[in-house]
Amino acid sequence: MLFMKLGKYITSFCLYIIFSTAVLANHQTIKELDAAWANLASTVANGDFEGYSAGYHPDAILVSGSSKNSYPIGKALARWKQGFMDTKAGKLTAHVDFRFSRRLHDKSTAHETGMFHYYTIDASGKRTDFIAHLNALLVKKSGKWLIMMEFQKSQATQEEWDMLK
Repeated sequence: MLFMKLGKYITSFCLYIIFSTAVLANHQTIKELDAAWANLASTVANGDFEGYSAGYHPDAILVSGSSKNSYPIGKALARWKQGFMDTKAGKLTAHVDFRFSRRLHDKSTAHETGMFHYYTIDASGKRTDFIAHLNALLVKKSGKWLIMMEFQKSQATQEEWDMLK
């Protein structure tokens, strides 16, 4: 009888340790992913094109729901580079924020579903906003999270963005 009770306690303790370790690992991965997205936002605000580009795997793909095609991220980065240069030169203020509705991951891969809100303010004070539904696949390489695929599914509304807090 004593051995049965002791066995139950040992089993419970082992399950507790396993569960606690999994929760801590999950929490750590979310912190790392949040830091990766925050770093991307910082590079946008600072006009750091090289830093922003470094957030993508060299073989990354951009999928565009609005244009209904996909292409290497290098093509998209070439198109976006002028905005970074204008931001760095002080001609433009740029910001991007990310919010997520679903986050699937393990220690080295992630699939993030949510939205991004990108906006600029030009020298005259005119603000231009773009909000889009987003899916992203990421991989962790040498301790750094890199975007493998960014799917800008469709444009979103301010109301949709506000609901995703």
